Amino acid sequence: MDYRKEYEKWLAADCLSENERAELLAIKDNEKEIEDRFFAPLKFGTAGLRGVLGMGLNRMNVYTVRQATQGLADLICDMGKATMEKGVAICMDCRNMSDVFAREAACVLAANGIKVYLFESLRPTPELSFAIRALECIAGINITASHNPKEYNGYKAYWADGAQLPPKEADVVLRAIEKTDIFTGAETMDYDEAVKKEKIIVMGEEVDEAFLVHVLGCAINREAPKAVADDFKIVYTPFHGTGHKLVPEILTRIGLYNVIPVPEQMVIDGNFPTVKSPNPENREGFYLAIELAKREDVDLIIGTDPDADRVGVVVRNNAGEYVTISGNQMGVLLLDYIIGAKKRAGELSDNAYAVKTIVTTEMARKVCEENNVKIFDTFTGFKFIAAKIEEEGSDDFLMGYEESYGYLIGDFCRDKDAVTASMMIAEMAAYYKTQNMSLYDAMQKLYEKYGAYSERTINVVMPGVSGLENMKKLMEDLRTNPPETIADAKVSRVRDYLSGKANDGSELHLSGSDVLYFEMEDDTRFIIRPSGTEPKIKVYVLAKGNTVEAAEATAEKYAKAAEDIAK
Repeated sequence: MDYRKEYEKWLAADCLSENERAELLAIKDNEKEIEDRFFAPLKFGTAGLRGVLGMGLNRMNVYTVRQATQGLADLICDMGKATMEKGVAICMDCRNMSDVFAREAACVLAANGIKVYLFESLRPTPELSFAIRALECIAGINITASHNPKEYNGYKAYWADGAQLPPKEADVVLRAIEKTDIFTGAETMDYDEAVKKEKIIVMGEEVDEAFLVHVLGCAINREAPKAVADDFKIVYTPFHGTGHKLVPEILTRIGLYNVIPVPEQMVIDGNFPTVKSPNPENREGFYLAIELAKREDVDLIIGTDPDADRVGVVVRNNAGEYVTISGNQMGVLLLDYIIGAKKRAGELSDNAYAVKTIVTTEMARKVCEENNVKIFDTFTGFKFIAAKIEEEGSDDFLMGYEESYGYLIGDFCRDKDAVTASMMIAEMAAYYKTQNMSLYDAMQKLYEKYGAYSERTINVVMPGVSGLENMKKLMEDLRTNPPETIADAKVSRVRDYLSGKANDGSELHLSGSDVLYFEMEDDTRFIIRPSGTEPKIKVYVLAKGNTVEAAEATAEKYAKAAEDIAK
């Protein structure tokens, strides 16, 4: 693509506002910036779009949003009038321009004769997934960039099952987008007119209430929160985002009344003024919460990301220090607790199963095996976990999770759900408090019971045009010339999940994803893949040892090797 030609096309477009044209004129002498904005369109995958806000093909703006929505509309319209009447649910988070993009998407769908259900204001991602299923919509759109920095926004497309758009439908949308002129190709109409004609139905608290009823239905031990309610306190932060209302509400409904919000971070603000990045995976974002917890003598801190699909937890250890519980650890804690709580309640099915991704700790497998519970692996991304639930059926489903702080409990939605997960984490912490244990104590007990494991995730950022090329070259080089040793240990087997074959000639149960999985002679797992949503290579180290200290030392050794390999 001739990026300079595309730049000139945008400058000449009649539909640009004065501010939009001024933004483009401001970079007229910056060739690198022009190339970055116009070298290629934002990639539409099964997760939709995600990119930096601004004017350009490779940016999130009203034109890229309209074009993507027209592509989705073409898919739905081709399926006939009855499908169009099923409608599309639209949700948004707190980010800059999210409300504008949500309305733009709604107006494009309405102009194409497709019924729209639009949330009146920001809502958690799992509530959108729930609404799609509850309203029996054909699709959904979520305007969010999840936990990305403030410069980003995104557009996630969902299908009728409440999961993100399947690959087949995503390909149809992509082809439709490619045929749609970014300025003139999308149909649109006036928002107020669409609402007046009931082409757009605005949704509010009635959906919140229906969602919360289902969340509350996932509680297993309602007595534990009641038993400790008087002296059990929780500090909560929504990181300026969509969890601000429903997370405190559900914690109160299970009987935990001492929820202390971080006041500075309860303010809805897409600039995220109190954090560098609103990601609950990063401990630094919890500094205000930790200060508040120290003042209030609180053992448990819960934080949800801006669209409330991921949740992070900080607890006090035995030395009185506040430490983070990793996504892998929290998944194991929840899995063991849910199995145990259901056993105690006589509710554990003989066919109970859990789902995790291939880059998630193998400790989860050990928990399931020891408790006669089945466990399935999928590729990274909750659309794959959702597909597995559809395949196996939801009656025996316990939970699904991935290492990046995403958990799904219950059968009423098909995406990561930090609202339900926050409730279950609080219930679990309350239960352990009745046993005179903290979540930190509980994790140490699980290491004693199931063995010592330690994990690391290494992110190597590769931005811009050169970054995409470097990521592709790295994966090609590793396939062509796989290392014989990593961190001075021998590679015993290599799984290539793109081809679905291992280097010993065996067939893998999954294929079609750009992932290389190195099995090491010391039983460590070393996994590398390009991120599907951000310009970076991700390396996962899954280690185990005779002690926690030994497992952590092994994980750290491989983490250093990962940085060298990805350079």
